[in-house]
Amino acid sequence: MMYLRRLRLVCATLAAVIASGCATTGGAETLSGQANIRPAVVKVDFTSDSITPAIVEGDAGVAGRPVTIDDPARVASISKLVVAIGVMRLWEQGTLDLDRDVNDYLGWRVRNPAFPDAPITLRVLLSHQSGLRDSVDYIVPLDGSLEAVLVNPKAWELNHAPGTYFAYANINSPLIAAVMEGATGERFDRLMARLVLTPLGLDACYNWGAGCSDGRRAQAVTLLRPNKDLARDAPMNGPDPCAVYPASDGSCDVDKLYVLGRNGSAFSPQGGLRISAGDLAKIGQLLLRDGAPLLSRKSFAQMIGPAWTFDGKNGDDDKGYFTGYGLGVHWLTDKAGHRWFGHVGEAYSLRAGFWINPAERRGFYRYVTMVDEFSAVGHCFDRCP
Repeated sequence: MMYLRRLRLVCATLAAVIASGCATTGGAETLSGQANIRPAVVKVDFTSDSITPAIVEGDAGVAGRPVTIDDPARVASISKLVVAIGVMRLWEQGTLDLDRDVNDYLGWRVRNPAFPDAPITLRVLLSHQSGLRDSVDYIVPLDGSLEAVLVNPKAWELNHAPGTYFAYANINSPLIAAVMEGATGERFDRLMARLVLTPLGLDACYNWGAGCSDGRRAQAVTLLRPNKDLARDAPMNGPDPCAVYPASDGSCDVDKLYVLGRNGSAFSPQGGLRISAGDLAKIGQLLLRDGAPLLSRKSFAQMIGPAWTFDGKNGDDDKGYFTGYGLGVHWLTDKAGHRWFGHVGEAYSLRAGFWINPAERRGFYRYVTMVDEFSAVGHCFDRCP
């Protein structure tokens, strides 16, 4: 699979370690009292007017605390689909143009060095046809510059012009977030809360930023590895010492160090959405209603596409895994020939799938925790490893 796995958790000070429940042992972060922890297995089914828990088993990453559909979890790359809804709202408002050179919004230059005259647009970024590759680190320190990352030729695929070739890459997402900030003058997490999360009444956020209620972090599904080492998001009361990736010196003053439109990765647009199964099902209901109440039918149709369909040579299909992709939306066909769109999530020993069947007007979201991060991965569709 092409989804890169990030195994980073920062406990910057002893106080942070105590507050988060982390204990470091031999270089690994573990949680005390986890001997009897059970993997969380959650599935909710939904239609446009109903949400039904189908499977709710195991623990929320804490021994003796059964998981519920209301506990927020980091849903990994499903975050990209929700970002696309935010982009489409800005497109409807005329704030963003899907086919305009993103340099016009950023104030700094983005180009594939092999194709210096080919503009990079939101359409090619959202559909993974930009030419960007995850061969460089797309997680930029809080005081860093995405521009400095993207001038490296290793960040680019040099054999195909932008807009002509599909290859899934997380690095597209920080650039999309930077473009959103450059166009609006508003921080990414606050934008996503204003555009998507708050209007739908969701208690959700990117990297524990705007959109989550006070104390929401204490309800988190802790993501553990199969050996019960901490992978991500121990429950925490009080302020998080550093919910974003810290600065190069380890500091974490977001208000002082974060520059709008220059980074884009701090709030993890590629995978940092914290949202419960019940709340994600509400986004699924929006998709079953053709975007209502947030998007017009025209915007919704633009988003789901597909913008790219595999023809045998116009992309990296990852051994048949990718056959169609919209703007932040993955298309697949099940064994019965039914078409679904949505997205998978895979990081920090979580496997998740969020899928919509537009013909049958139904969908589901499922996730499993404590999965071997190096196990074979499928769609997380009919099963999650």
